[in-house]
Amino acid sequence: MPGLHITDHQMRLYMTYRLTLSPEAAAAKAGFSKASAYRIEGDARPPSQKKAPRGRRRSDPLAPYWDAEIVPILKAAPGIRVIGVLDELRRRHRDLKPNIRRTLERRINAWRALNGPEQDVIFRQEHEPGRLGLSDFTDVSALGITIVGEPLDHRLYHFRLAFSGFEHAHVVLGGESFVALAEGLQNALWALGDVPREHRSDSLSAAFRNLAADAREDLTQRYAALMGHYGMAPTRNNAGIAHENGSIESAHGHLKRALEDALLLRGTRDFASLDAYRAFVDEIVGRRNANLAKPIALEKEALAPLPKGRTTDFDEKVIPVTSSGGFILRRVFYTVPSRLIGHRLRVRIFDDRLECFLGVTPVVTLRRGRPVSESQGGHVVDYRHVIHALRRKPMALLNLVYRDQLFPRAAYRRLFETLREHGDDRRACKVTVELLALAHERACEAELAKAIAMDLDAGQLPDLAALRDRFRPEAASIPRVAVKLAPLDVYDELASVSVMSGRSNLGEAA
Repeated sequence: MPGLHITDHQMRLYMTYRLTLSPEAAAAKAGFSKASAYRIEGDARPPSQKKAPRGRRRSDPLAPYWDAEIVPILKAAPGIRVIGVLDELRRRHRDLKPNIRRTLERRINAWRALNGPEQDVIFRQEHEPGRLGLSDFTDVSALGITIVGEPLDHRLYHFRLAFSGFEHAHVVLGGESFVALAEGLQNALWALGDVPREHRSDSLSAAFRNLAADAREDLTQRYAALMGHYGMAPTRNNAGIAHENGSIESAHGHLKRALEDALLLRGTRDFASLDAYRAFVDEIVGRRNANLAKPIALEKEALAPLPKGRTTDFDEKVIPVTSSGGFILRRVFYTVPSRLIGHRLRVRIFDDRLECFLGVTPVVTLRRGRPVSESQGGHVVDYRHVIHALRRKPMALLNLVYRDQLFPRAAYRRLFETLREHGDDRRACKVTVELLALAHERACEAELAKAIAMDLDAGQLPDLAALRDRFRPEAASIPRVAVKLAPLDVYDELASVSVMSGRSNLGEAA
């Protein structure tokens, strides 16, 4: 029709009809004139290819600087950002406006596509079922997890099968150590119920870093023993090349986003205990695995069976218990029951706990502590271990090295500080120690702390005698038992009956 341009679609229709029809008929079916058909017969290019490119409608703002300044910058510093180039140009030319940024970005991107350096190529891999399992650690501090109001400094050990996407996550309180890897990996394999043929990790590089040669060799042997126990071939990606571990690196982000969503729905990031938080992580991971039931079932057919049992996933040290009522391990002081003073304990070091043995007999399990800083160690103190001795020497509390760690709850520390503010250090030590002893003897640590906090909030000091009376054990009434003794002649009758019964049995036998 007059005034309308022929489109590429009309052109394709015309060429299709032209296979069987004349130019006039094909043009009529395509919707344009016979004259246009004869022009197309002479030039079969689509209309879009006949348009001349539109020229610039305004002057190029980069023309004075492109060849003289911008290109030399790009050649001298290939990795520089566009904003960096723009800032340098505006520093040199004060009259240059910042609204040229988009133009500069397009021109630099086009130049780099034609003249820039060669880039690294990521080669996508095809994973066969049952071959590869991957391990890595990921930081989850952004989740803001707290345990009873206290921030939890931790990370997650993350295991994943490359083919099916089965995954397992384990809360790690320390660093990327061999112990954390061994415990997390074994938990993952036993949760899976099978073993892949190959295990890939980059986390062991952190365990080897900054170690002496003998320690590095020892860790290498332990890792090889762990792999040998499960029949897996150990492999590692190149240091600093994260995409070589991409099958789990990308999964880190998905897992953390799933945890974030679940925390938002939960309404709070605080948990009653570390075990409760671990159960929460297990639940979220379990839901994700449930969505992959079919590929996981397919891959399990190609996996190897588990060995008969787990292997060692802890470090072990033999340490003497000193007269201070504890021992020092890796710059952290731990208290133990004082009856163990002078003995040597065999300590199994896990990521989150210490299991102490006297010979082969387990005696105590302790929460694992961490040094406060490079120059200051840490303390893991249980007041129950030392309260009996502290009760005999209460003034030792005043300048005790681990005094702040001795108080099991904030209320006890608050009471001690309040009593000291009244100017009587002796009374502060005496009352505080007696209340700690009361909490231990009556097993009322939490209830007693609430009572102390209520008194302090009311502006009064706790009454030690009243608290003792309040938390004393209830008097149990002793039942009256009446014992009726049988007369002695009854036993003579029993003996005579027994003799007569025996004679009658002999007569029957005869």
